[in-house]
Amino acid sequence: MVDSNLGCQLANRYELMEPLGQGSMGRVYLAEDTLLGGVKVAVKFLSQTLPGESLRQRFMQEAMTCAQLGQKSIHVVRVTDYGVNEDGVPFYVMEYLKGQSLSQLINQEPLPIPRFLGLIRQLCLGLQAAHDGITLKGQAEPVPIIHRDIKPSNIMIIQDPTLGELAKILDFGIAKLVQTGSDQTNCFMGTLAYASPEQMEGLELDNRSDIYSLGILMFQMLTGHLPLRANSHTFGGWYKVHQQDTPKRISDVDGNLKIPKLLEDLVLGCMAKQPSDRPHNIQAILQALEPLESRYVNGFRISQRIGTTLTRVPVTRQPSPEEGLAEDQACRLTVWPQTKPIAEIVFPHLLPSSQGNLATLWAMMPGVEINRRLISTRYNTFICTMSPHPMMLWLTVLYSSAHGARWLPCYIDLKTSQGQTIAGLLGQTGVYKLLLFALENPRRCAHVLTCTVAQPQCSMLQEWAITARSRPSLGATATSRDLLRNELNTALKPRVLQKLESIYVDTGANWSE
Repeated sequence: MVDSNLGCQLANRYELMEPLGQGSMGRVYLAEDTLLGGVKVAVKFLSQTLPGESLRQRFMQEAMTCAQLGQKSIHVVRVTDYGVNEDGVPFYVMEYLKGQSLSQLINQEPLPIPRFLGLIRQLCLGLQAAHDGITLKGQAEPVPIIHRDIKPSNIMIIQDPTLGELAKILDFGIAKLVQTGSDQTNCFMGTLAYASPEQMEGLELDNRSDIYSLGILMFQMLTGHLPLRANSHTFGGWYKVHQQDTPKRISDVDGNLKIPKLLEDLVLGCMAKQPSDRPHNIQAILQALEPLESRYVNGFRISQRIGTTLTRVPVTRQPSPEEGLAEDQACRLTVWPQTKPIAEIVFPHLLPSSQGNLATLWAMMPGVEINRRLISTRYNTFICTMSPHPMMLWLTVLYSSAHGARWLPCYIDLKTSQGQTIAGLLGQTGVYKLLLFALENPRRCAHVLTCTVAQPQCSMLQEWAITARSRPSLGATATSRDLLRNELNTALKPRVLQKLESIYVDTGANWSE
């Protein structure tokens, strides 16, 4: 049967190319955003087999939920647009995720503990953003969201150029906004094998229902099997299992699996029959995972990358000795701006020189700290988000085994001409100067370090600068900055530190992702 949607253009902008799959409330298509030069997006339609105003409202709620959560957490699929087609069928537009579902991943083999820990932490952060809630008109406090359908097929694993494996939670189609005084549905909605006992009962749900589903998911990630099995795939069969049966222990499934008791106890605790016996929130799970992350993740090499890996790679361009010396002299003559406070801050600056503008990064710190960092490994990387507002994180790290890492992050607004110029210049030259100023003598530059940018990052920087010019801003700059800052603190720093600790040699070397 010919799909009449294929080839159609929605809102004079989104051209439908091919079906991607069927969600809980509708069909999803791959599309091109013609306004942005053919950028790939996913478009979800409300199924025409699901009539009724209440389902339309629920579909709109799903779009609104994902739009807000996508701004709060990089681990929730981002929604960027919403509309109605010529036939009156609602649709919304979201980021296109090219990867594989967690279900596909688990079917290949159980996950090793380090990989499991990396992914489950991301899923917890996404769920935590949902449970913390979104802002609704007329509501003074954020309204918590319960997903109610956490399962492997609702998790996508994609490859990010900087962060490696990135987990994204999908399908908030049956999510519930937990509002005071609101009635909960008394009919079952969810997936039988992952539903909590109280969900099967049709009772009022809170965040601990998602934690139960997460426990089943964690068990399956570690073993490749479900902890509970029903005699028949019916509501009655699964109702009895969730209400009465004790989940299997991991050793019962596979005696060869060596899972730490702390982790197995956490997984079983999440699957407790009574909500009061489970971890009371996602933060409690994250805290319980911390000792395991310290033990396993620090020694785990992140290999899932796009374009490059966390290894030394050739830089695109090295300045000649004469040119480099002239640039260093120009940098040393700089004066700390009167508009900037005398404080430990980092900011970017375009510095004129005889060779044209230089991309420079200015940082102030105690003089003793500068001296510690003159012989160190210099590392840099970049992260970008185009939604809700085009913004880039520019991260430089000075590392020595004796003194650890000195983190120098700054944020570039890619919708400004200066931001686009800096990103483009970094991508074109592959070089920038790090100017260090001492707190005790702040007026003059104390030292200049040359930093290089790897070829894959150069290409991305130029692409980001071009894309940002036409990409509309869908929200506040502060939201994008907070999104990047959260990713820096929760995901990027541990991975960078892990790599630096594993390869470090005190040579003053510079390397870039």
